Amino acid sequence: MSRIGKKPVDLPSGVTASMSGQTIEVKGPKGTQSFTATDDVTLTIEDNLIKVEPRGSSKRARQQWGMSRTMVANLVQGVTQGFKKELEIQGVGYRAQVQGNTLKLNLGYSHDVDFVAPEGVTVTAPKQTEIVVEGADAQAVGEVAAKIRDWRRPEPYKGKGIRYKGEFIFRKEGKKK
Repeated sequence: MSRIGKKPVDLPSGVTASMSGQTIEVKGPKGTQSFTATDDVTLTIEDNLIKVEPRGSSKRARQQWGMSRTMVANLVQGVTQGFKKELEIQGVGYRAQVQGNTLKLNLGYSHDVDFVAPEGVTVTAPKQTEIVVEGADAQAVGEVAAKIRDWRRPEPYKGKGIRYKGEFIFRKEGKKK
């Protein structure tokens, strides 16, 4: 039995959900999100609850049960609160600034890195050493944050690079004379 799958997803006020086949569409103050579940699970909307049930007891049905419930919960959270990833930049001369929907990064390369934020995701730089990625789609927010981080991953000797806020980087000692 899936502990996650058993819990119904509560719809807060101001959020509506509609079903068409295996596709659920959730509308809220931050936009509209949809998810298409596999045929291994059954989605039902009762009152202000969305329930996910497995069809049968196969291993795949049990796997999809918890995953589908989490995806539906992410849709509801995305249209109400949204998702947010914070990145911090460490290194001498490393900085970020936003111009329109383009993030300009100075990361020690011979050129500036221009990163254009995709639709549905907003990228801001409250400080020169902080980047905030926000949006309604959890997958898109995480992917954009990972792409930004990939431009200069934190290195273990000096700790320079772009890291997630609160991320621990295992530090190495370096060569001895």
